[in-house]
Formats: sequence, structure tokens, C-alpha cells
Amino acid sequence: MQERHAPKPATVFTLQATDRGARAGVLRTAHGDVPTPFFMPVATQGSVKAVDPPDLRSVGANIVLGNTYHLFLRPGTELVERFGGLHSFMGWDGPILTDSGGFQGFSLKHLRKIDKDGILFKSHIDGSMHKFTPESTIKAEEKIGADIIMPLDVCVEANSEYGVVERASQLTTKWEARCKEAHTRDDQILFGIVQGGLYEDLRARSAEEIMSIGFEGYALGGLSVGESKEEMYGMTGIAAAMLPSDSPRYLMGVGSPEDLVESVARGIDMFDCVLPTRIARNGSLFSRDGRINIYAAPHRDRDEPVEPGCDCYTCQNFSAAYVHHLFKSKELLGYRLATLHNLRFILRMMEEIREAIVAGKFQKYTEEFHLRFTPPDQKARHEQRLKWLASQGRPGA
Repeated sequence: MQERHAPKPATVFTLQATDRGARAGVLRTAHGDVPTPFFMPVATQGSVKAVDPPDLRSVGANIVLGNTYHLFLRPGTELVERFGGLHSFMGWDGPILTDSGGFQGFSLKHLRKIDKDGILFKSHIDGSMHKFTPESTIKAEEKIGADIIMPLDVCVEANSEYGVVERASQLTTKWEARCKEAHTRDDQILFGIVQGGLYEDLRARSAEEIMSIGFEGYALGGLSVGESKEEMYGMTGIAAAMLPSDSPRYLMGVGSPEDLVESVARGIDMFDCVLPTRIARNGSLFSRDGRINIYAAPHRDRDEPVEPGCDCYTCQNFSAAYVHHLFKSKELLGYRLATLHNLRFILRMMEEIREAIVAGKFQKYTEEFHLRFTPPDQKARHEQRLKWLASQGRPGA
């Protein structure tokens, strides 16, 4: 059986500084404190692809995210519990957040059915059927033993009609009330998730209902699911302002550099996304100016780091020419070095953002960031996002 760790701290979140809408604080968990704002590398199946726990510490990660749906199917939450919980099983002694599987209810719509009691999934692994209810989801997350757990919710497409979004939000409220009732562990922090799509009145209603249930942190779901950047930024700012100022605010599934800067400016404290690790494995590396395609011919002879001045292991020890060679040769080391670089880039950026907020210089940081960083074409980004959504259910994709 899993050994319970120490109870969570009495005060879960402390706000330490603000700069206009941006916030800096500390989130306290049973496995340690995490300065906010922060980004969580995604360990869907108990592993951040291509790197190990010491690697994660070396790039500055304080907290990681696991996925209840995928861990339930493989290796099984009972096995994870038998090995002492996910911390022990994956060899990570820092905080962990687990998503509930609600997003898979959105992305795996060809393999699921939703009714008032929960989500019936057909396993993408072996075709077996599994019913996720609010109660069974919480039970699974208690077995996994994460420090922060998310309730089961209903997420729908960004362009869904009003009635579809309204019904999803209403069902989310009912499920989250059941999740809170089912939750028994005093060493876990249970968040609430606000839905409502791009409709301001539905966001306001959802926020009011979820806050009336009462949670220790609040997440915004149903964003970064196909809408434009302008729509996402607009609704993020509107919805974040509806949430309590003394609770942590989590924007789910967002992780590109430009989105992090803009969302922090709108009051968000927590982020997660597979983007940094996924594009790393495709040879796309972050730089202060934008993304670098390490496959490109100019890198063949570059006798300098991928990004001069970067303090990551990759840039401190290898040339861009060597990383280019690894990718052209399909050497596995290339995936690790690229992943280390991208994670360090994002996590260092979050450290800089926090420092700027505390110093009252976040506006200056934002202006300098946008003057230099060129994001990918929005149409291409949207197409990439849709392809990624279509790939969900295949964790190695």
C-alpha cells in the first residue's frame, strides 16, 4: 500500500507581488514549495519523454504533470499505488499534478461516450471499456498520490455552439461537486476547473458555481483547443479576473513562449504543455529570436552552441553542428539534448518573468520579449495544434 506523505500546508498559496495583472507567489504542497508563475513539464505516463528526473532538476523543473487516464490504462493505478505512488514509482521527489482524463474526453471523442454519470472510454491500447466517473477518477488520483489533482470535467471544441458549451459547463459543475465529495486525502490539493468556452456569460456562471463549491485552486479549461490567439488571450484575461486573488490560477494546456508571457500578464500562475518536448523531438529548438530548425543546412557547420549564452547542458557542452549531426543521423541522444534545451529555455523564461514581476519590471520584460521573439505563423501553429489534438490517445506521438 502507498504510504501517505505529510499533510499539505495549511496555507496553499501566498501572493507575494503583483505588476499590473501579473502575479508572483508561492504554491505550497506536501512535496515542497513552487514559486509562481511556473511551467510543468508533462510526464503523461510517469515520464517526461527523453529525459530523467536528474535532467528535470538540472533544467530547473520544480513540478511535473502526469495523466490519470493514461496511468489508469497502463500500468494501472493499483500497481502505481503498490509501488508507493507515482513519486516513488518514477523516482521524482518533487511535487506532481495529475490531470483527470477530462481532456481525453475531448481529444478521444472517437473512443468515448459522455453521459450524466461520466465518460465511457474504449481503450486506445487494447479496446477494453472503462467508465470514468467523478468518484472513480478521484479514487484513481488518490492511488496515484499526486500533490495536486484535477476533477473530471467536460471540455468541448472552441467553435462549439452556445447550447453545447452550456450543457458541458453544467455537467462539469455537477461532476466537480461529486469530485469534492469523494475526495478523502488530506495531503492532496484539489483544484476546480472553470469551463464556458468563449462565451463570457457562461464563463461567469461556471466560475460562480465552481467557486461556490469551494476549491483550493482554480483552472481554466476549454482554451487552446482551436481558437485564435486573440480569442484565447481575451477570454483568459476575462476569466482570470473572475477567480479569487488569493488562490492559484492554472491555464491548462498552454506552453509556447509568447502564450506564457501574454497569459502571465492576464493573471495566470500555472501552465503545462507538451509543446517544448514534442517540437524538440522534431528538431525545433527555442531561441530568444524564435524557433530554430536544427535540421536546416546552415547548422551543419555552426561551431557555436544552438543558442549562444544559454546555460543549458546542451549549449554548455555541444555545438549546433553536433546536434544537427545527431538529428540527421537519427541518433537518440539528439532527442535528449534538444529536449533539455527547450525545457531549460521555458523554465529559465519563467524564472525571468517572476524576477521581473517582483522587481516591478514586467512591462519592460514583455516589450523586450516581443521586440525580439518571432512566433511561428499563426495559421501553421493552428494546423499543428489540430494535428496534435488528432494524435491524442497515442502517447508516443
